[in-house]
Amino acid sequence: MKIGTLAFLAGLVIAVIGAFINVEWFPWLLAALGLVVGFLNISSGETRRFLIAAIAFMMSAYSLDTLPMVGQTIGDIMHNIGFFVGSATLLVAIKALFELSKD
Repeated sequence: MKIGTLAFLAGLVIAVIGAFINVEWFPWLLAALGLVVGFLNISSGETRRFLIAAIAFMMSAYSLDTLPMVGQTIGDIMHNIGFFVGSATLLVAIKALFELSKD
């Protein structure tokens, strides 16, 4: 397995674990893993699809908070994934801006 793939899987696992235990450095770890994923996994051909998917995820991530009994846990998982995806999105967007400015 490649490092980017392992970072992606680790980020998802940590996001789920972080919903059940409160560790203050989990968001930092998720953000760092997101940067690794954004740098290693997203090629220039995938940039547009990734950014659209990330925007859609970030906009809908908190819509499940209101579900009875499981809403808070699902919301916490989505919030943690938001740390992960948000940092990857930032890096991919910066890479896309540099690509656009080359012309």
